[in-house]
Amino acid sequence: MALHTPHRAPEAVADPANPAAWDARRRSRRGWTITVFLLVLMMISWADKAILGIVAVPIMRDLGITPQQFGLLGSAVFILFGVAQLAAAPIANKVSSKWILLVLCLVWSVAQVPIFVFASLPALWFSRLLLGAGEGPLAPITMHAVYKWFPSRKQATPAALASSGVTLGIVVFAPVLAWITAEFGWKSTFIFLALIGVVWAAFWVFVGKEGPYTSMRAEREIEGTAAAADVDEQALAAADQQVSYWRSFATPSWLLSVLAAFLAYWTFTVAMTWLPAYFEKVMGMSTQQAGSLIALPAIWGALATVGLSWLTELLAARGIRSRYSRGLVLGGTALFSGVMVLAGTMADQPWLAIVCFMFGFGTAPSIFALTYLVVAETTSIGQRGAILQISNAILTSGGLLAPAIVGFLVGAAASPAAGYESAFLLTGAMMLGIGVLSVLFINQQRDRKRLGLDV
Repeated sequence: MALHTPHRAPEAVADPANPAAWDARRRSRRGWTITVFLLVLMMISWADKAILGIVAVPIMRDLGITPQQFGLLGSAVFILFGVAQLAAAPIANKVSSKWILLVLCLVWSVAQVPIFVFASLPALWFSRLLLGAGEGPLAPITMHAVYKWFPSRKQATPAALASSGVTLGIVVFAPVLAWITAEFGWKSTFIFLALIGVVWAAFWVFVGKEGPYTSMRAEREIEGTAAAADVDEQALAAADQQVSYWRSFATPSWLLSVLAAFLAYWTFTVAMTWLPAYFEKVMGMSTQQAGSLIALPAIWGALATVGLSWLTELLAARGIRSRYSRGLVLGGTALFSGVMVLAGTMADQPWLAIVCFMFGFGTAPSIFALTYLVVAETTSIGQRGAILQISNAILTSGGLLAPAIVGFLVGAAASPAAGYESAFLLTGAMMLGIGVLSVLFINQQRDRKRLGLDV
């Protein structure tokens, strides 16, 4: 059997600054460094979003905010979330991810300033709107940036690690923010988050760099998986062709995976916005206890995100089609999340409810990384950045609706406990339903053939 050595394009060899010209070990090391930095950025992003839930009770008390007003405020961060992603979609394929991510992080830091300067409901609204505009494009740009540092067969685990920042940010920052709130007042937490963002941006200027895996052809050349004579040119041409976005959106795989992520976003946003208040109002805990306890579903979410994505990679390495290694895992995850939220809502013992909520609410964010993998299969690599942005704009709208709807359910109920029960039952039932549909109907191989991406 002939041995093939990695092939590099002439321009890559001529430019030592191009990662395509590096040896595999150096390229992998830089890719993992980028991944860790993006993990930290995702952690900061979700600390920014979770802070409102952690300081919910003192903010409502000090500023005289009703549950309905607070629910709308919780949704405010998502009002411009999708708009910003749609605006970023055409930019994502053309502008370096390094500079987009730098600008986004600085916008978040600026967004914290009005809260500790003015400390009023209008200031909170302005801050959350600006924060949403800055954070909207983050997740798809992060996934696109990570994917460009690893070949297709090795993308799931690093992408999941970066995506786990959704929950790790809460694990790491929730106890810290709860302690700062208890010791120095809730306004101090926003100062802390603004400074953290500036520090990350300063380091990223020197560390950030674009990866070389920009097409299937580039991947073949870098990896040396086949000599030029052995490459199926027809298959490469099909995989890298332009596909109408509307045709991608019409596939069952895209529709169901994005809807599953929409409901997962709904579920996790409910937890981050309302679960600390539920622990205080219904279970009688202190602000610091409730803020720290929210770390439990976040810890499980981080483990589930990395573990499930590692599982998809392991299954793929054993030759199992992505319909099962990704689609079936995604659907099963949504189903499990819904069942556990329902179980927690109906539990008689507080400790049992906490355990079930840990698994139910905590499992939801692991669906994000799985959805990005499925969505990426419904288009070409060259169009991936834009379709991830558009997909994320739709799925994150779950965060726009959930806090406000829960706020009205809690405010209109005969008691807070009854309102939370209605909200959690609705959330769990929707997750269970989309899990069943995803298990049955997500099929990327069928959809890629219909799109002409596979021959």
